[in-house]
Amino acid sequence: MAWLWWVGGALLLVIVEMISLDLVLLMFAGGALVAAALAALGAPVWAQILGFAVASTLLLMALRPWLLRHLRMRMPLEETNAAAHLGRLAIAVTEVNERTGRVKLAGEVWTARTENDEVLPTGVEARVLRIAGATAVVTAHRRPDPGHQVTPTAPPSHNLPHDAPDTDGKEPTT
Repeated sequence: MAWLWWVGGALLLVIVEMISLDLVLLMFAGGALVAAALAALGAPVWAQILGFAVASTLLLMALRPWLLRHLRMRMPLEETNAAAHLGRLAIAVTEVNERTGRVKLAGEVWTARTENDEVLPTGVEARVLRIAGATAVVTAHRRPDPGHQVTPTAPPSHNLPHDAPDTDGKEPTT
């Protein structure tokens, strides 16, 4: 009858594994099934526990890494959060210098700064080099014409229609 407890525990671990999806609890479920088999064969409790521990450890060390590699090859992970913004283009909504500034990136206004004393006027396209905390570190994508003056504007309102320009409406020139 002890084997039923082990099978029930294995089923519970499999159900919880469906929530976590990291394959750790699945390996423990495999260990519980080994212990259930030992219990069904009449092994003492200490042998069942030892079988559970050994099988779970072996599965964690051997099968889980192989499964993770196999799953990652079949389903490549999409970049998310900060990594998804690296290399993307943004528009400076205020002047951006090495200490402060703001850019519109992927439809959201981010705090931004540049490196190496670079100053980006409002309206210039910038490329995201990295994300440092909640700040986008950017560099100019296209430099404006020296004779082109861009007047600073207030940051865009979130109430503007989608086709409204993000800046003063002037296109940065190269």
